[in-house]
Amino acid sequence: MTARETLVIKAGQPPYYYWRDLWQYRELFYFLSWRDILVRYKQTAVGVAWALIRPFLTMVVFTVIFGKLADLPSDGVPYPILVFAAMLPWQFFANSLAACSESLVANANLLSKVYFPRLIVPLSAIAVSFVDFLISVTILLALMIWYQFVPSWRIVMLPFFVAIAIGAALGGGIWFASLNVRYRDFRYVVPFVVQFGLYVSPVGFSSNVVPERWRFWYSLNPLVGVIDGFRWAILGGETEFYLPGFLLSLTLVLFLFGSGFWYFRKVERTLADII
Repeated sequence: MTARETLVIKAGQPPYYYWRDLWQYRELFYFLSWRDILVRYKQTAVGVAWALIRPFLTMVVFTVIFGKLADLPSDGVPYPILVFAAMLPWQFFANSLAACSESLVANANLLSKVYFPRLIVPLSAIAVSFVDFLISVTILLALMIWYQFVPSWRIVMLPFFVAIAIGAALGGGIWFASLNVRYRDFRYVVPFVVQFGLYVSPVGFSSNVVPERWRFWYSLNPLVGVIDGFRWAILGGETEFYLPGFLLSLTLVLFLFGSGFWYFRKVERTLADII
């Protein structure tokens, strides 16, 4: 480079260069993820055990309320396993949504000082939530051992549904992360969305209890297809798989991810200016 040449770094490169930049800055992604994992439970009495305690207690409450008091059907499997098979994707989605929405604001100093693909920040938040997800899987394994429940061959399809859950979490997360930079009101909207989503998602009960005439429209909630997919893969032959509803949920997840990425790229150039 000669003395008269100037290197200009822009935040909105064409797609090929943007994905190349994401790969080149992978070490920053590792650093941000590892930093957040280390500080997540710092100075807590039980540390990483919180990743086990919260979903376990929620599973117990839902089992008592829906399985014992309401006496809802369990698709032929122990009710705690039915609930926890849904708790895994739900907790991952809820934690990712909350972490992503605050990720850009929390790293404002970094964003305003140096260029890197801003998508790395919400991606690192997803990675931290995914670590909690993997830790929570140990509870499901313990429940299967306790109830002597052996999954069928369908368990090999679980990574496919995990990928869909990641797509839903990242799509919603980057939407809220982008909007939260400009409108800080969204820091109050996200907890409401998470709380409301828990009520309208089939976490504490099977979606089979939804009347047939409403089943398809119930799948307008993208998490319905994700949760039903997890249960179908984990619980085996007793679980009905409602294909039309799943395809609708999958379409909405793809739209959420695509539109979220499009909007994020649209506002990425101005993030450092308004944050």
